[in-house]
Amino acid sequence: MMGLFNQAAQKVYKPRGVPDEDKVPDDTEPDDTSILDENEGSIIASLISQLRVGMDLHKVTFPTFVLEPRSMLERITDFMSHPDLLFGQNCDDPEERFIRVLQYYLAGWHIKPKGVKKPYNPVLGEFFRCRYDYPDGTRGFYIAEQGNVVASPPISAFYYVSPANKVCVIGELRPKSKFLGNSVSTTMEGENRVYLLGRPEDKEYVISMPNMYARGILWGKMFLELGDSCMAKNEQTGHYADIQFKTKGYFSGTYNAIQGRIRHGNVETGEIYGKWSAVMEARPADARAGMQGEKRVLFDATKEHNIAPKWVAPEEEQEPNESRRLWSKLTKAIIAKDMDAATEAKTAVEESQREQRRRMEERGEVHVPRFFHERAGRWEPKLQLPSDPQEAEQAVENFIWPVRPPSYSSSSSSSSPPPSSSSHPQQGPSSSSSSS
Repeated sequence: MMGLFNQAAQKVYKPRGVPDEDKVPDDTEPDDTSILDENEGSIIASLISQLRVGMDLHKVTFPTFVLEPRSMLERITDFMSHPDLLFGQNCDDPEERFIRVLQYYLAGWHIKPKGVKKPYNPVLGEFFRCRYDYPDGTRGFYIAEQGNVVASPPISAFYYVSPANKVCVIGELRPKSKFLGNSVSTTMEGENRVYLLGRPEDKEYVISMPNMYARGILWGKMFLELGDSCMAKNEQTGHYADIQFKTKGYFSGTYNAIQGRIRHGNVETGEIYGKWSAVMEARPADARAGMQGEKRVLFDATKEHNIAPKWVAPEEEQEPNESRRLWSKLTKAIIAKDMDAATEAKTAVEESQREQRRRMEERGEVHVPRFFHERAGRWEPKLQLPSDPQEAEQAVENFIWPVRPPSYSSSSSSSSPPPSSSSHPQQGPSSSSSSS
């Protein structure tokens, strides 16, 4: 999401008569807020003076001090951090399978960097790939690619699969940000499609995304919220869930609260509630009426959880347009807190991108994504997955790594660490945006 704040610069004041909807909630965790120093605040004030309410921000360049040191393509892997919640879900109860898919989805939001940060905007042709080595010897694979940066909003396609555990996730994100005055909103267009390969009759579980808000960018402390609703559905089994991510009001409400209803057809069968940054629970519909039925914990973000580590090839073994190598100089500069070097590195990547697109336009060329193609408005991997798990794993490896990096074969029990420790479980909102 965006990082916009100017209290430190003392140059933007709250107008009289403006409501306090962007006041930091009393129960906000300290790690969820950001305060900029005077120089940073002055930069933000200058930037904001050029914006107007309702303006689309996907082409606006934001300063480097608001950036999380990784690409949006890698940021998406946070939702693959607890795949064990889906592994082995071959139970006969379709509602239980549906709840487990919701559990997996909701468990991905608690991972975030400290403060209000946003990942890098992926550039055309950029991709991120990694492998997961699980304790039981099975593996998972992930590939994400920036398919189009000319479209509004830009499109990031992603694919995760663990053939041995019979789980697959395909999706695309189209974040679209707008300036709203004292807030910035990001509408998260796109969807996640979860497939339980051991239950082909279920077909797909489709989940949309909530919207995100950076509050207090002109006055007050800056903080993030998830807001509005998302929909989860499986049309084959007839299960649906409407989940509200509630923004806290000035006088009432709870920060990071969620509440949702589970339906089978037109019949309400259960409820989801709690805080996505803490404890989320579910209970059957009849339990609310005092009848038999017990609540269950879907996920408790306050407890220690084993987050699946990623194996990523060292930068020297990556292709030039792989995320970590592409943004390497920017990442090192941000970690070193050298904002001049960070700005220079970021500008160099963006200028190279503009020059590449200019040359393509001159030649009349159209960029063709390497790993994904669009079908009926959806982005899908250019891979037909074999039904046999061993054959499927080999096919996926060949698809993602046609040429294996030298360290690939000897890396079954090791992983390449992320660029920094900035992203880890936190009791606060997740950050993502389309503007950098």
